[in-house]
Amino acid sequence: TEFEVNNWTISRFVIKKLIPIVGFRPFPLNELSLMVSVVCFFRPTHIFEWGTHIGKSARIFYETAKYFNIPVKIHSVDLPDDIFHVEHPGYQRGKLVKRLKNIFLHQGDGLNKSLEIIKNISDEFRPLFYIDGDHSYESVKRELMGIMVSAPNATILLHDTFYQSAESHYNIGPWKAINEMVSSPDNQYKKIELNTGLPGMTLLYK
Repeated sequence: TEFEVNNWTISRFVIKKLIPIVGFRPFPLNELSLMVSVVCFFRPTHIFEWGTHIGKSARIFYETAKYFNIPVKIHSVDLPDDIFHVEHPGYQRGKLVKRLKNIFLHQGDGLNKSLEIIKNISDEFRPLFYIDGDHSYESVKRELMGIMVSAPNATILLHDTFYQSAESHYNIGPWKAINEMVSSPDNQYKKIELNTGLPGMTLLYK
């Protein structure tokens, strides 16, 4: 079965429920719709994300699961407080999701922390990974390889994956890493891209 959702239902939810809570930055309407659609179609039991920031992506997943009655545990990882990064949220880390049921905030390396959590999961496991941490080519490639090896049944969603020509001076590291992985002879993943403009989002699924 190919990926398919009811776009009218998704659109109604995004406009009436999500936009009042999270707005449309950094996720424009098409990306909000894809994030919601992925949760609705794949019905993950666990979501692992890194790049928590103030918690917008985690809140999107939470509100989607709540509205569409999808039981899920959300693990969101951000850098430790003593690590400098231009996007580190500081004391605002996770403010949109603190004290919400079944959302667990962690600090550390996103991939390592997620794989550590997975080792202790013994019940039904359909993971969704959302990658929105460091956007370098090397980091994204490492994260993709780690997920594909350690959680081969995972669905993977990546942010900031827009491709543009060299003259733009955009960071195309995530796009490059994704396309290297899916171009390999043994690739089993299908790809859906939102590539009309920044920031861009890509879905990888089997």
